[in-house]
Amino acid sequence: MATPQRDELPVAGLTTGQLARLLGVSPTTLRSWDRRYGFGPASRADGRHRRWSPDDVAMAREMCRLTATGTPPAEAARTARLRARGPAGPDGPDEWPPVLSDRADGAEGTAPRAGSGLPLGRVRSECRGLARAAVRLDAEEVRELLRRTVAHHGPAVAWEEVMSPALQAVGRKWQSSGERGEQGEQYVEVEHLLSWHISAALRHYYLDAARPRRAATGAPVLLSCLPGEQHTLPLDVLTAVLGDEGLAVLMLGGSVPADALITAVRRVASLAVVLWAQTGDTADLALARRVAGARWGVRGARTQTPVLLCGPGWHQVTDAAEPPGLTYVTSLHDAVRTLTGLRRERTSR
Repeated sequence: MATPQRDELPVAGLTTGQLARLLGVSPTTLRSWDRRYGFGPASRADGRHRRWSPDDVAMAREMCRLTATGTPPAEAARTARLRARGPAGPDGPDEWPPVLSDRADGAEGTAPRAGSGLPLGRVRSECRGLARAAVRLDAEEVRELLRRTVAHHGPAVAWEEVMSPALQAVGRKWQSSGERGEQGEQYVEVEHLLSWHISAALRHYYLDAARPRRAATGAPVLLSCLPGEQHTLPLDVLTAVLGDEGLAVLMLGGSVPADALITAVRRVASLAVVLWAQTGDTADLALARRVAGARWGVRGARTQTPVLLCGPGWHQVTDAAEPPGLTYVTSLHDAVRTLTGLRRERTSR
């Protein structure tokens, strides 16, 4: 796809939607910049529709470039206005940004990089847009992109092909910056922003969208992080996907005390218990065995609940043999397949 040049722009200027597609941001972001920083088109067509002239487009392009490098939006807006009117403004030698298509294979018609400075590789266009918004610390854009992505693709695809690649790219950038002696700290806040909004999007999806499709009855899956484990995001992903599968979920959250976890298992006739451990420091095999041995139900008919060990931490403390009552789970799909299989077994009895 040819790179658009200044003289190819419509004489009347671009609409906000056209400019948003050109720059790879959402119309909501452009309107937000206009509302917050007075950063908008100078003219209106027929006194109604806002049109972005070539000078306006150059200013918006510079705004995107500055915010992608970590410049605060207010400062970026002031700088972009000055540069757009100066000798390095719209008549400068830089190329205009390419138009991103919806193709995810990196073939002709897609941009090779996200414009965020993150090592993304070949990913969906939604992932590139999410990375750009995250690096700009544009929470409103991040929230809207995640909402649309989860609603359109579902939580499993959204996580595997959009959310997770963006998070991994931030982590790689942070690590490589530190190895080169650069200020990798500037990507710490990007990772925190992205993680929080991903978690919120998945939780909202489960509560608002998956709940009406979930069976009104049925034993829930109990999800919990072990003591000291704060990484709840993988369980948020599993919660949303299980909701789509019609499974009820009881999420206990991060760093659940051992006694509280055992008490919950005994009180709830759950379908299974999922224990997440991100590192070997939190993968407590002795506690997992206690959970697997906890019994519930009336006397004379007490039973035990299957326990799934999820997360990379378990591989650091266990060997290939599975202890009785415990099942190692290696992926999101493996967890969903195992849990839906347990439901079939229970309903067929």
